[in-house]
Amino acid sequence: MRIIPARCTIGVSVVAFLCATPIVGTRQSPAIPSTPLHYGFFTLKLSADGTLALQGQGWPTFNGSWKTNRDELTVTTPSVEDCVGPGRYRFRLDGTHLVLALIEDGCVPRRMILHNSTWLPEGEKTAIPDRKIVRTGADGRVRLPTAAASKGSWPTFRGLNASGVADGQHLPDKWNGITGENILWRTQIPGLAHSSPVVWGDRIFVTSAISSRPGATFKRGLYGDGDASDDRSRHQWVLYAIDKRTGKIVWQRIAFAGEPGNKRHIKSTYASASPATDGRIVVAWFGSQGVYAYDVNGVPLWKVDLGHVDMGAYDIPSYEWGPASSPIIWNGLVLLQCDTQADSFVLALDATTGKTVWKTDREELPSWGTPTVITIGNRAELVTNAANYIRGYDARTGKELWRLGGSSKITAPTPIFAEGLIIVASGRRPEKPIFAVRPGGQGDLTLPKERDSSTAVAWSKTARGPYMPTPLAYDGILYSLNNDGIFDAYEVETGKEIYRQRLDPVGSGFSASPVAADGRVYLSNEDGEMLVVATGRQFRLIGANTIGEPLMATPALSDGVMYVRSASTLFAIGSRGR
Repeated sequence: MRIIPARCTIGVSVVAFLCATPIVGTRQSPAIPSTPLHYGFFTLKLSADGTLALQGQGWPTFNGSWKTNRDELTVTTPSVEDCVGPGRYRFRLDGTHLVLALIEDGCVPRRMILHNSTWLPEGEKTAIPDRKIVRTGADGRVRLPTAAASKGSWPTFRGLNASGVADGQHLPDKWNGITGENILWRTQIPGLAHSSPVVWGDRIFVTSAISSRPGATFKRGLYGDGDASDDRSRHQWVLYAIDKRTGKIVWQRIAFAGEPGNKRHIKSTYASASPATDGRIVVAWFGSQGVYAYDVNGVPLWKVDLGHVDMGAYDIPSYEWGPASSPIIWNGLVLLQCDTQADSFVLALDATTGKTVWKTDREELPSWGTPTVITIGNRAELVTNAANYIRGYDARTGKELWRLGGSSKITAPTPIFAEGLIIVASGRRPEKPIFAVRPGGQGDLTLPKERDSSTAVAWSKTARGPYMPTPLAYDGILYSLNNDGIFDAYEVETGKEIYRQRLDPVGSGFSASPVAADGRVYLSNEDGEMLVVATGRQFRLIGANTIGEPLMATPALSDGVMYVRSASTLFAIGSRGR
């Protein structure tokens, strides 16, 4: 199961290629290079004798033949099952680069690799344009509202430090979004968003992207397709402030209106990153549309345009899925993890002005996890989950402190801190690791292949990490939820397995991360069923409650109420009379 699947399709008009390479008379086919070519994680050799070899790590090896007719390339690869038939592609040469676009190909994996691909000579690197970060806003210090008391706040994705835990809620064990049982209020939120609600004081903040296309939607379920949505229509990116007691919309601000600057996966939305607040400022990141900051009363403060951010399949550069990493606010800084196909970096912006405080470039593959700051004494480590390395940075300066290899090629869960350990996980095969890292590390902490622990890594596991949901630690137990409903419990300190349980119902799978309160873990599946599981060393399902709408976002907990964001509604769940 892949919540953020490993591949998706981006269409390019065949007409563009026909126009770029007109066919005149009996023009001969351009000479295709017979030297090895590369594209993403793939190599291609079209030998002069008509033989073909296409290879990529984790993919079948395509051996066969090729031929050209004018500007049409035909390939056959009988070495791969279900790929015996020919595939036809329009091709052109852009200097030393071979550019392909699909005409017809019934072989799915071959089509995924070759369509809309640009092949470079071996050894030549893809040119990376300079990234310009442009800020718009006041240069001087801005007068901000006084923050309300932080009690009951849930300021970012998964709450304070992404823990997902808030005791003292005394939530009911039963509710029903259809009948209204223990539903305090519900508010319709236009558009599509997988972003989670955040809370401070008496305000809830949620984001959405509203398409101008009627019936715009996403595709939920346990599937491996990697296609991008074809909805590139004009959108409005909106931030809402909602009264948490009544559900009334207090204010809404359109951050941007126009066509999307990046594609989104068919299971994602154009507003999948959660906002963040410190009680004075609310920040929302809308990918290529920019980062926007308002005060809690809705007054615009600043915008930062990061340019085009291309997050997608690590091995096929043309596959774009859109961002999901959320901003966090720490010590007056807005911290962003931006890992793209071309250039990756972590960034700190002044929360009041949006000015860049530091920017640290890094060699990384696209990622979707939100960073977490872990403070031990005077040391504040900004921990990022990514494919090449899990890294710890000095949150104040951006200097890299440590790195740990062995992660998945696709990473989405957010790091958490529990029982003195940094827990980081990811769920793409074959690695699917869980690491328990001691803070305070220096240098390269990567474990030798035969080791699962060290002085810096308390314990680790392979083939157990969750793909999308962030793990949860409660009362010394680490709970890990996989997309397909496998629910694991481990001792946080040792990694020893306590139990492994398949949840029921699984339905279309699990994307939202678990949250916990008062000895209960709350698990939301994509079909709108919310399971209540007792914490402890024995698995016990207390109940399953229907919300009545698809659930992709992680709930928020505040002052005795669980705020649940469905596909189109924000629900307040709690015991009446509190």
